[in-house]
Amino acid sequence: MTATPNATADRTRRYVLGGVVILLGLVTGAILLEVLGTILFALTVAYVLLPVQGWLARRGLSEWSAAAAATLIGFASAVAVFSPILVTLYFRVDQVMAIIEALPREVPITAFEMTYTVDVAEVQAPALDALSSIAVSFASALPVLAIKFALFVILLFALLLKGDAAGRAAIAPIPHEYRDVVHALAKRARETLYAIYVLQLATSVATLLIGYPLFWLLGYEAAFTLAIVAAILQFVPIIGPSLLILPIAVYHVAVGELAAAVLVGVLGIGLVAWFPDVGVRPRLARRSAGLPGSLYFVGFTGGLFTLGAIGIVVGPLIVAVFVEAVSLLADEVNGAELEAFEEPVGGTDSEPDRSAVAEAPEPGTD
Repeated sequence: MTATPNATADRTRRYVLGGVVILLGLVTGAILLEVLGTILFALTVAYVLLPVQGWLARRGLSEWSAAAAATLIGFASAVAVFSPILVTLYFRVDQVMAIIEALPREVPITAFEMTYTVDVAEVQAPALDALSSIAVSFASALPVLAIKFALFVILLFALLLKGDAAGRAAIAPIPHEYRDVVHALAKRARETLYAIYVLQLATSVATLLIGYPLFWLLGYEAAFTLAIVAAILQFVPIIGPSLLILPIAVYHVAVGELAAAVLVGVLGIGLVAWFPDVGVRPRLARRSAGLPGSLYFVGFTGGLFTLGAIGIVVGPLIVAVFVEAVSLLADEVNGAELEAFEEPVGGTDSEPDRSAVAEAPEPGTD
């Protein structure tokens, strides 16, 4: 059965329009390059909040009210995540610089009856210069950050309000026989974003709530700053807050405070770095993508180095979607090979077995 000329023309027109949309999307992305990270962040957050908006709409809220409520949830979450970071960068930089300045110029380390001297001053000056430049850059970038945050909220509301229509428009040019692939990739993307935002955010909050009283009880003056840094490092896969705990323990060993080193090492690794992953993450992991930690780390580091801060989200997302596409391809190829292997060699099952008919006894004979 051949397609009619009108059907072929309609299909061709659909593909041409899809190509035009892709081309214009690339041009638009190039023009909006400076705010592309904000747009991608809003897209990913909206994708996670769409089920929330649908749940609110099913509970009797209008479409507009449900989108506004979901946007408020996203806004509150963004404020809760970024405000401690901004406060730490703006108000705690002087405290961190004072801690670095208080470090001894030289740290002797004794091992195997030999003493080595580590010159801390060589690292101290560049660290202080870097912190000073970060503080100045952050202060000058505050107006731009405010504009980007307003753009994020507006775009998030628009996506939640018209997300279904945008999704239908995006999938319209795709032939029906390939839409199951699109749905599978979309499901993997949603699960990955859930793992990045919900799981990582919950784990980071737990790290902050555990780390602050622990560092305060251990006598650190910058307890809140250390807890914020530990919570941020929770987004780094595999190693996480260990990047903070281990240098603190090594510093205590270097200055001869072995009891403090053991205390912060054992309690810090056990309660701050390890417990949130064991106590919080498994309870929320049912809807996550289940991406292996090694692949998540590859996506995290690659996205961070290539795209900057937004790469923390986009990198693992791209890796997860790629893994899902490879899995779909493997299932397709293996399924085809299995069907070919199971096909009878001598013909189809509908053909009679002539040898069995020939050997069958005639009626009335033994």
